[in-house]
Formats: sequence, structure tokens, C-alpha cells
Amino acid sequence: MNFSTKLQHRQSKSIYARPSSHAWRSTALILFFLIGLAGFVFGFVTISRQISGYKCSTGKPRSVSVVWERSGNGGGNGNILAEGDQKRYKVMGFVGIQTGFASAGRRKSLRQTWMPSDQQGLQRLEEATGLAFRFVIGRTNDKSQMLELRKEVVAYDDFMLLDIEEEYRKLPYKTLAFFKAAYALFDSEFYVKADDDIYLRPDRLSLLLAKERPHSQTYLGCMKKGPVFSDPKFKW
Repeated sequence: MNFSTKLQHRQSKSIYARPSSHAWRSTALILFFLIGLAGFVFGFVTISRQISGYKCSTGKPRSVSVVWERSGNGGGNGNILAEGDQKRYKVMGFVGIQTGFASAGRRKSLRQTWMPSDQQGLQRLEEATGLAFRFVIGRTNDKSQMLELRKEVVAYDDFMLLDIEEEYRKLPYKTLAFFKAAYALFDSEFYVKADDDIYLRPDRLSLLLAKERPHSQTYLGCMKKGPVFSDPKFKW
């Protein structure tokens, strides 16, 4: 074997003895991908287990009409007489979307974006997030507006109807009536009050509430500072 043949032989041995840098990069990328995929699967399974106990136990979502035993002050500070089944509905969180008779367009926008407009879609959303959603509205003496509301209730079945006058100056009473009715009708760990002019992310809200479940008496939102006015003669 001459010198050139020996040199070629050594070069071939060195070529096949060391893998290329491209092969190492490919192996590292595959390894990192598998690690990331495993982390994603673990997180998904953990979150699913957290909210899996709150799947619908009954069939479709339904609107509820809440009737109050009046105590003479017009504020609805009485007992709740709900139409239909008296059994409290089990969910992780109940979200009451405050709305009014002039907000049909807002409700339409919500149903066209994050809030499904059909009962099956609402049920799937509830099963996926552990959250139940209802539009919360009172009543009015305007018969034409009440007629339009009844048509909307029949079409979408996603309301909580409070037997309290729907007026801007009576919003504190409506808020109190909402929380009382929500607690009486829904066996929920969280009660959420929202307005009809927001774009909500139900998935993120579900994750936030699931993280706060170990902490009892959790409050999220704005808290009023200063004295509380209870005299009905005051404007606020």
C-alpha cells in the first residue's frame, strides 16, 4: 500500500467515525420537541382533571325566571321562587352577563363571537370550561319590549330573568338580586358579574378560576373604598 492509498484510507476512516454537526442539530431538535410535547400533554391533562368534575349533569342549558316574594320596599329582598327544578345546578363558575332592553345588538355581537348561540354550543362550552353563562335582565312595563324579549328567550334560551324593574337608577338592586338568584340556582364555587360590552375569553377565565379554587373566599375585581351609603335618599 503506497502513501497516497494509506492517506485515503485514513481519511475515509475519519469521515465515517465522526457524525456531522447537522446530524447532531437534528437529534437535539427532535429531543427538544419531544420534551415540549410531553410538557404540553402533562399540562393539558392536569387542567382537564381540574374542570372535569363540572360537566353538565342535566341536558341543555335553560333560561330561568326568578320571582321574588316582595317585602314592600321594591328592592326584591325576599325569598326566591324559581320556575322549574329547585335543585341547584353544579358548575365551577356561573357568569351572569348584565344586559338591558336596549342591548339586543350587544347580545347579538356576543353570540356571534365567544358565546355560542345554540344550546349544543353552550353545553359544549360549559363542559370544556366548567362555566355556565346567562344574560341577566329585569322586566319593564313596555309590552312591546317584553314581547321582543320573550321571542329572544325562546330563540336562544340563555337568560336569567329577574322580576325586578330594569332601570339605570335601580342597578344596585339588580346586582343584589342577581347574586341572590345565582346562589340559589347554581351550586358554584365562583359567581362572576360581567357586562354585555366586553369580549370575554372563557378559556382564560376558566384557567384563572381553577387556579384560585384552593383559596376560599377569593374576590377578583374592583373593591369600593370609603364609606358605604345605605340611605335610599342618596343617589349612589
